Amino acid sequence: MKETKIQWHSAFVSAMNLDLGSDRDDLIFEKEYNLNTKPLEIDLLVIKKAGFVQIASEIGKLFKGHNIMEYKSPEDHLDIDTFYKTLAYACLYKSYGKTVDAVRAEDITISILREAKPIELFRYLEGHGCKVTKAYGGVYYVEGKTWFPTQIVVTGELDQDAHIWLKGLSGNLEKGDIQKMMAERNHMTEKADRELADSVLEVSISANRTIVEELIGDESMYEALMEIMEPRIKQREDAIMKKGIQDTVDTLRDFGHKDAEIKTAIIKRYNLSLEEAEDYIQNK
Repeated sequence: MKETKIQWHSAFVSAMNLDLGSDRDDLIFEKEYNLNTKPLEIDLLVIKKAGFVQIASEIGKLFKGHNIMEYKSPEDHLDIDTFYKTLAYACLYKSYGKTVDAVRAEDITISILREAKPIELFRYLEGHGCKVTKAYGGVYYVEGKTWFPTQIVVTGELDQDAHIWLKGLSGNLEKGDIQKMMAERNHMTEKADRELADSVLEVSISANRTIVEELIGDESMYEALMEIMEPRIKQREDAIMKKGIQDTVDTLRDFGHKDAEIKTAIIKRYNLSLEEAEDYIQNK
């Protein structure tokens, strides 16, 4: 069976929402922000509603009005070309304002995040007139030949307690890390927060299967894991089922069967209601 691709970027957006949670009411999160054409897509655009707002998270200390975030999963490289691509995204974002200079250059920042420290990139930048300074644990400011305030965040170096969800975007977690994430999630009172946490945990679980198999041996932990995974397993099963039914409808049509015949066939085969069958016939 082909292994499901881990959805790192979706989980990153959830993790950033949680990481900046104390200031969420003052921010707008635009995931996969489209720059004119589909291939030009910012992973996450965070907009401050008011310029005077001070962000609590160390990652948000650099933030201004418009904050472009590029996330590289543990499977991706972070090199000088990625750095320039993100810089280009910022330039395009600035140039696509509704009026001339609608978004001021001094109101834009760049953040690039990855689990491992990009040593070669830092060496390149320092060798080409830039200064890389460690501002906080895991947060490095890049100064010099950049048009916008820029930081590179090494999530593997972030404080575990302060950035538990970004730290969870890793394939090298320990049993205690997942247990802490699940405990944190279980203490959440807001439904939206729990859904964000579940999005991160789903990726953490998929990327750390050996550890999770150990945790399943604990009955209470097994129940907690199933609470997180079962809704998503059901979603996938429902999607597969819907595709199978629609494929059946299309195939029967190709063989010349009338809609009434097809409707009767899928009701019997898939135990559908008349209304559900009609939706498939009308391809809703």
